Amino acid sequence: MKNKKRILLVMIIMNILLTGCWNRTEPERMLYVHGLGIDYKDGEFHVYTQIIDFASTAKMNQPTRSRAQSEVGLGTGKTVDEAIFKLYNSVDRRVYWGHLSYIVFSEEAMTAGAVNPVVDTFIRYRDTRYEVQLYGTSDPVKDILLTTPIINTAITLSKLGDPRNSFEQNSFIHPITMRTLIIGLDEPSHEMTLPYVIVKENWETVDQTSKVADLAGVGILSPKEFKGFIAHDKARGIQWMTDKSKRIEVSVKSGEEETNRQSLIVDSLKRKVTPTVNGSTVSFKIDVSFDIAVSSVQGKTTYGKLVKAVEKQVEKEIRETYEEGLKLDADVYRLSEYLYRKDVKSWKRLQKEGKVELDEESIDSIHVHVRRVKSGRKSLTEVYGP
Repeated sequence: MKNKKRILLVMIIMNILLTGCWNRTEPERMLYVHGLGIDYKDGEFHVYTQIIDFASTAKMNQPTRSRAQSEVGLGTGKTVDEAIFKLYNSVDRRVYWGHLSYIVFSEEAMTAGAVNPVVDTFIRYRDTRYEVQLYGTSDPVKDILLTTPIINTAITLSKLGDPRNSFEQNSFIHPITMRTLIIGLDEPSHEMTLPYVIVKENWETVDQTSKVADLAGVGILSPKEFKGFIAHDKARGIQWMTDKSKRIEVSVKSGEEETNRQSLIVDSLKRKVTPTVNGSTVSFKIDVSFDIAVSSVQGKTTYGKLVKAVEKQVEKEIRETYEEGLKLDADVYRLSEYLYRKDVKSWKRLQKEGKVELDEESIDSIHVHVRRVKSGRKSLTEVYGP
């Protein structure tokens, strides 16, 4: 009998010891941050915090329609932490930051130099990850955070929180995370391009027009200052200057008639930049090659005309974006880094604050080469062509 009592006592003690973590907050009793908007006005940070409801996003591609997927709160303060702690005064539960997916900076915040202290704050906090996506905007950041994915897709799969998915289909601007920003600003030319987003109303249902986040270009950021935005078609050259581009659309006119147009899909992109030092100046030779697949044909053309038109268009876009960067005193293609990698002695001699002096003549040549043309199941003729 005594042995049975001892065994029962031991089991009771073991059950008490194995009851779990008493000091941990249960998941359903926490609020989860998905996105942040950082603005700067009158010497204070305005931090917009997007809280998401995981109960309504449990079914990843079909959340419930009975309630909003997210709410946005505002806190203000002299520092980001002060603004966040003021926001805590109006929340009902503990706030968890481990699911923070993206941060949007207003133009005013970037101009005021807010990016560095914000990134510094979050890399010190153990719950946040280095893979948080970063964006800049000229629209109100609150409006960006209030955008919703189309057809009621789960907000966790939005373009802001999960940009790599859509980048595979249209490689306009490569996503930037806190990790890539820190690395990029620590290397010559000490300038980075930040995806530029705006609010757009180009989707609608029978009931309403949807406000969505639209990727519209890049912002140029250095460790000391924000240099400005390059928007829309003026930024298209960037996609040709990175091996990370997966799929690019390009439209050309390969005949005299304005309606004689073709759309093509570019893949297998390769680029090479070769610096040449001549005394106190440096010039760069750019070589870009890729395959093209014919997507649509309007009018008559030939393979020779098509290739020539594509190569001319790509060269134009590369040069145009470079010249837009010069207007902002920005090394938009990070050409200085190519010299740094190849000839560090010349780079040390010519650089100023990590960047070599650039002008319109710094690009010596741009050579674009179409390696292969794929026309699919048809030749280069319209559906009802002769």
